[in-house]
Formats: sequence, structure tokens, C-alpha cells
Amino acid sequence: MSKNQFQFSYELLPHWNHLSESDQTLVHQALEAMEKAYAPYSKFKVGASVLLATGQVICGSNQENIAFPSGLCAERVALNYVGANFPGLVIDTLCIVAKGELMPNEQLLSPCGGCRQVMLESENRQDTPIRVILVNQDQRTMIVHRVKDLLPFGFGK
Repeated sequence: MSKNQFQFSYELLPHWNHLSESDQTLVHQALEAMEKAYAPYSKFKVGASVLLATGQVICGSNQENIAFPSGLCAERVALNYVGANFPGLVIDTLCIVAKGELMPNEQLLSPCGGCRQVMLESENRQDTPIRVILVNQDQRTMIVHRVKDLLPFGFGK
């Protein structure tokens, strides 16, 4: 029997205002998208912004439904829109923000398992890493340099 270990590198910033100007713009767009979330059941609003290699930004917010699990997470709204409308365009960065009592302020924001799989599929489709910026409710910001690090044993490549 062999013991193996999985590790990945990430950056943790005290606030998203330490990001580059272009990344800060992505955060602002994700925050704007978050305010459009429909979350009457969980009261947990999530916004996502996706930067395409062309410079275009696509945003999404979570959309809940009383007939759970018919709703959709913000990441999936944005990534599925990109896949449906811009197939073949490379996704450079995905930024995710959230607010609500579902998660304590001190806990780092993390996409759900279903979203991680959709994110990984997007990364696999384009065969290029997707940077992920996660902004916590206390403004700490984690940067992960590829989706595969968030789901090392996902379906696919």
C-alpha cells in the first residue's frame, strides 16, 4: 500500500483591494451580479463573473426555486451561459462572491461540489487552466490558479 498526498498552492489576500485593477473590476461585477440573486429560501446570495480571453465579462447569480433542486448556483448560471453562447472561447478567470448567514464570515468561500464539477468541465473543455478568485464575506480573497486544484478527483481528464 502506498500513501499519497495531494497539495495545491493558492494565494490568500487580506482584502480584494489588493488584487490588480482588472481583477478588482471582476469583483465589482460579481458583487453587482450578487445583488440580482433570487435567494428567498436560503437568504444566501452569490454572484459570479467570468472573464473571457476576449476581455468580455459574463455574470451570473444564484437563482433558487421552491421546487428544490430546480434552482441553479451563480457559477453554473455564468459558465453555462458562456458554454451556450460562446463555445470555444477561453475562460481566463472566474470570480465568486457571496453574502448571507448560511456561511460564517470567517469561513473561506468555496464552491459546492456540483459547481466544482461544472468548473472542471469548463477547464477540461478548453484544455487551459481557469483562475478562480473567491471573495469571502470578511473580504479575504483566495486565488486558485486552476480549477483542478479544487476538485482533484473529478470526473473527466
